[in-house]
Amino acid sequence: MNAYLTPILLLIASNVFMTFAWYGHLKFTGRPLWIVILVSWGIAFFEYCLQVPANRAGIAVYNPAQLKTIQEIITLVVFVAFSVWYLDAPIKWNHMVGFGLIVAASFFIFMD
Repeated sequence: MNAYLTPILLLIASNVFMTFAWYGHLKFTGRPLWIVILVSWGIAFFEYCLQVPANRAGIAVYNPAQLKTIQEIITLVVFVAFSVWYLDAPIKWNHMVGFGLIVAASFFIFMD
């Protein structure tokens, strides 16, 4: 696979697991907290199994600031989709403006 694309694909998959680990339990607020924590840690294990290789592969073509920026943008995109489709929580215009400003800021990270 392309050296530039591999870390991005791994980060996307990693962020799906991370988002479920961090926010998926919000649909199950009646469950005991200790169970939610254990399940979240179990899901997070798979997130780490993808995140670590993503960063290892990514450092060959991106600098650390770029890797972190890519990860944050992916996190926002995955979170918006998750929030709307899984949690049934609408994303409002002000959320999109705020997220858009974060994405716009990433332009400066990738400037030479």
